[in-house]
Amino acid sequence: MPDARYFIVQHDDLWSIKFNDEEYGPYKTKSEAMMFAIDAAQKLGEYGDNAQVVLMGEDGHFHTEWIYRRDSGSSRPEAGATG
Repeated sequence: MPDARYFIVQHDDLWSIKFNDEEYGPYKTKSEAMMFAIDAAQKLGEYGDNAQVVLMGEDGHFHTEWIYRRDSGSSRPEAGATG
């Protein structure tokens, strides 16, 4: 279970990042929101937290796009992740 989870959500034509009951953005593209969320999650991972970036799919469910695991000591995209 991650210590930190960043949620990427779309509102009309804009994207935002939700983290710890705060909303960041708006971003013009999904890629831009993902880049900022992954950067923030990477930094938390380097400080020792398990961090995850999840994207709301068209089905309304969140899917993991990127994860940093403290036990592996490295970051990696999930299978099928977008950049």
